[in-house]
Amino acid sequence: MKKTLAFLVTVLLLSSCGSTTKKLQQGNYDAVIDKTVKKLIKDADADDAAEMDRAFRYANDRDLERIKFLTMENNPDNYDEIFSRYNMLKERQRKVRTVTPLTVEGKTYSYEYVDYDAVMIAAKRKAADYFYNNGKGLLENALQKQDYRDAYYQLMKASEYSGGQFENMDALIYDARMKGISRVIVEVNNQTPLKLPPLVEEDLISFDTRGLGNEWVEYHFKHVDAGASYDYAVYVKLLSILVSPDNVKDIDEIFKKNISDGFDYVLDANGNVMRDTAGNDIKLQKFKEITCTMIETQQFKSVEIRGEVEILSYNPDRLIQKEPFGASNQFEHSSARAIGDVGALTEEALKKTQQEKIPFPTDVDMVMMCTETVKPAIRNAIYANRQYIR
Repeated sequence: MKKTLAFLVTVLLLSSCGSTTKKLQQGNYDAVIDKTVKKLIKDADADDAAEMDRAFRYANDRDLERIKFLTMENNPDNYDEIFSRYNMLKERQRKVRTVTPLTVEGKTYSYEYVDYDAVMIAAKRKAADYFYNNGKGLLENALQKQDYRDAYYQLMKASEYSGGQFENMDALIYDARMKGISRVIVEVNNQTPLKLPPLVEEDLISFDTRGLGNEWVEYHFKHVDAGASYDYAVYVKLLSILVSPDNVKDIDEIFKKNISDGFDYVLDANGNVMRDTAGNDIKLQKFKEITCTMIETQQFKSVEIRGEVEILSYNPDRLIQKEPFGASNQFEHSSARAIGDVGALTEEALKKTQQEKIPFPTDVDMVMMCTETVKPAIRNAIYANRQYIR
């Protein structure tokens, strides 16, 4: 048992060492540092300390070489990465300092502290200047939506780095944001003879827009601003609304039932009432049949809506896509009246007689009943073609 336990411990140790060595070979130095520092906090192991030391030195050499190259290249676009590299050096130093100086098996691991703040601030300011000037230039010379969006991202990066360095930053970001948004107006275009109230048409397109757009696409369902400029239009065209006539069908059903109707005395040949051995009169139960006619009235009316979603671009003016949609619904109601002895009815039939006939819904009412069915169909048609709106 002890040999097995010792073997398992050895396997685990070798597996752990192999894992960090592989990460070193792959150049994943920071992962090695994270893992070995956690282990060294608990136990000062020589192998872990050596792995941490190698990873720390390799990672720093790699970042410093990259910073040297980027600085010599003298490209303003490089300062974002230069800042990021210095930030990694600073964070790596912070992690290693949690376990150093460290002496294990006669070897001491200690690193000279490097203050990166000054070079980080300088790189940060130069990065802010670059992103600000680049974003402002993109905004001033934008020719299409994507230019405004690129300007927005550049200015947001400048804002992140500048710390309030530029007074007009918020206004520029807002301007880029507003000009970069694609606005979509969604309207109902009823081409059927059935006139629908405005509220019904509004209800047809009052659905959840989550998943339809993105951070740069806005859907509008009303002209909230007469001066608003739209980039796309989604027309929900109602091509046909077929409402069936009021359909009434009467079904007659006769119910019969035998019920007790008193009793008759049993008479002997002389016409006298016969008695049993106890001296009681002998009687036979008498039955009679009762009937009831139930007239069930079935009311039925249906609606079917067919249409298509048209997606149009305003810049340039063109039809992008058409997508058909459709939905249906129906009104059903049953009531009944009884003629005769209701005692002959079954329990289910009796319940039907307690239902009264109700007025048929109007054609507009039928459309309103169908909106909850047709709305998902309209939304799905827009969703299936959302890639055309960008």
